[in-house]
Amino acid sequence: MFWTIIGILITLWLIGFVLNIIGGLIHILLIIAIFVFVFRLGQRFGKR
Repeated sequence: MFWTIIGILITLWLIGFVLNIIGGLIHILLIIAIFVFVFRLGQRFGKR
């Protein structure tokens, strides 16, 4: 019983760690996507 609780806690900790990294990557990708969108929008209006 004790080892089961320890195993579950370690598993949940690892899942939380991985999701934290993935969450950071998603934020970085969103910032890059917004930057590219604004840059392309500026190029489109600059050509007119």
